Amino acid sequence: MSNALLSLLNIELPILQSPMVGVSTPKLAAAVSNAGGLGAIGIGASHVEQARAMLRGPAALTDKPLNGNLFCHPPAVHDRDREAQWLDFLTPFFAEFGAVAPASLREIYTSFVEDPETLQMLLEERPAVVSFHFGLPPQPAIDALKAAGIILLCSVTNLAEAQLAEHAGVHALVAQGYEAGGHRGVFDPQQDTEMGTFALVRVLVDACTLPVIAAGGIMDGAGIKAVMQLGASAAQLGTAFILCPESSANSTYREALKGPRAHQTKVTRVISGRAARGMVNRNFSSLEAGSSALPDYPLTYDANKALNAAANAKANTEFAVQWAGQGAPLCREMPAAALVNVLAAEIKACPLWERACPRWRSLRQ
Repeated sequence: MSNALLSLLNIELPILQSPMVGVSTPKLAAAVSNAGGLGAIGIGASHVEQARAMLRGPAALTDKPLNGNLFCHPPAVHDRDREAQWLDFLTPFFAEFGAVAPASLREIYTSFVEDPETLQMLLEERPAVVSFHFGLPPQPAIDALKAAGIILLCSVTNLAEAQLAEHAGVHALVAQGYEAGGHRGVFDPQQDTEMGTFALVRVLVDACTLPVIAAGGIMDGAGIKAVMQLGASAAQLGTAFILCPESSANSTYREALKGPRAHQTKVTRVISGRAARGMVNRNFSSLEAGSSALPDYPLTYDANKALNAAANAKANTEFAVQWAGQGAPLCREMPAAALVNVLAAEIKACPLWERACPRWRSLRQ
């Protein structure tokens, strides 16, 4: 199983684990890398020294390549009226749990587009791979990371974004389809074309020269093989790894993935201020009514985290953030290394047309 991307990333299998802030752990990332894929750790929500420790965690468990993922969103612009309106809307929900809504909202995540300290840390730590979500950092940061020998990936959701990433000099594109769980990687939240994984992969393979990594709704070897037949060089899976014991998903999250709610995922902006797909709960059913004037990302997320904390204090999980893609019903519960091995075996199994047409298989026998 060999292609130019695998050689570039120095991995054996066309299987990448999605970074998944809040779910990925050093043990998960290291297990995936040790099994022949590319493990990842999300550092976009961390301060510089936290990020350094998070990168060193999996590095202590494997000598294989690892991916550190960064958020490149436009920094939030405070708007007192919108923030006050959103907090007023949330006040009755806080009151349900005997709590008071925050008086103000904080920019809880620093964007990599204005974070020279994290850039310096990356140049010191030199992870094998760095990936960007929500856009691109300034060109000098890209040039510095490349000069340090770091392979760069960028999530894109349409051709225009892919062309920007290609022009900036990244090494490969992560084609994130609308099926994907978690946050949409759109550069401009107001310009989401909502392309599905298959269509996006074909468009990018046809128009771009960079290797394409398919992401969104891919849960098994059949899905990986399908996107590779469409021209992708590899696949990135996130939801597929949530039930692995190495992930940090809590018991409520895990049980939801095993039940009927896995069949009900939707995209909403009301949780964080940016479009993201998760399993439906009151974040979706109760909060959408107030979504006409949301504060910027991640200010809206600050409010949701406070609301979830208030609900949790009363043993209520209906405002928990449970990101998941449309392939969630196909989740399998097993150690990460075992899952990678199963995925590899499924990729190498009978061709898709035989899997889809038992009659054809019987005729060949």
